[in-house]
Amino acid sequence: MPQQQPFNNANGCFNWFNREDTTRDRGEAGSIRQMIARAVKDIGIDRERIFVTGLSAGGAMTSVMLATYPEIFAGGAVIAGLPFGVATNMREALSGMFQSPSRPASELGDLVRNASTHKGPWPKLSVWHGSADRTVNPANANEIVKQWLDVHQLPAAPMSEGTVNGYPRQVWWNAEGETTIESYTITDMAHGTPLGIGDNDKRYGTEGAFLIEAGISSSYQIANFFGLTEWIRRPREPVKQPARQPAKSSAEQAAKPAAAVAAKKVAKKIPVVAAPVPAPTPVSVPDLAQVLWPLTTLNRPATTSQEPKRRGIDVGSVITRALTAAGLMK
Repeated sequence: MPQQQPFNNANGCFNWFNREDTTRDRGEAGSIRQMIARAVKDIGIDRERIFVTGLSAGGAMTSVMLATYPEIFAGGAVIAGLPFGVATNMREALSGMFQSPSRPASELGDLVRNASTHKGPWPKLSVWHGSADRTVNPANANEIVKQWLDVHQLPAAPMSEGTVNGYPRQVWWNAEGETTIESYTITDMAHGTPLGIGDNDKRYGTEGAFLIEAGISSSYQIANFFGLTEWIRRPREPVKQPARQPAKSSAEQAAKPAAAVAAKKVAKKIPVVAAPVPAPTPVSVPDLAQVLWPLTTLNRPATTSQEPKRRGIDVGSVITRALTAAGLMK
């Protein structure tokens, strides 16, 4: 998971407003792109299913990545962020955060179209913002939606409106009927990531700084929007029990070679101890990527020829424990 260096920004925030960090193949945008390329190479992930999401400055940097590298991402999610290209210095950044002046949709769309030579197709987008946000003006959510509606050449009026867990959701879809842009307004929520229960009645994430209990899980809903939750809803196949073998007669038992019987008795006296797997340290989880990314970087210490052989680590168990500790699985 990309993380800012204090040397670049004392507050640990991405410099989403500096031209040198928001231009394709330069600065922080280029650095994050290199991280993704390295992950694709080392882990072998599906190039057609790469997504980006972030909160606040991370949300604004998500806008940057979607605009500068639209061919890389299948979709993105901006939480309490800002549109791409609305600021080029600190003064403009503060103005955008606190006032969010309205701009024409075509002007906002041109900022994205001019950020690369890409001509489409464009990534899908999920936008989240609290109506009581005093750090980043909630009007920014409207500007982000306006920007990407123009890029996708979709109408300004929502094609569908409804509520999810009691919160308003607006939806737009493309000519193929695929949901392309969605926007959630989390009523009375301050600046942060909304936490809650997913559609599968599981709770995701733990309250903390900028992680707010709101009764809706943005992590789950975003993952669902990306098409990554099918495995959760898929029913488990029944476990097939091995066929019961008929009991052997006493005559067959007596016919066993003495050496085999002796070996079995010796084996019973040797205790089998599984190699311990350290439990992961519980962490606060602002979004799904913070859980999934660390799991993909799991490494094993190398062993020398003098060391005794160890039993292999059960990676499935490690992932299960990590998700449990993070509140993503019970």
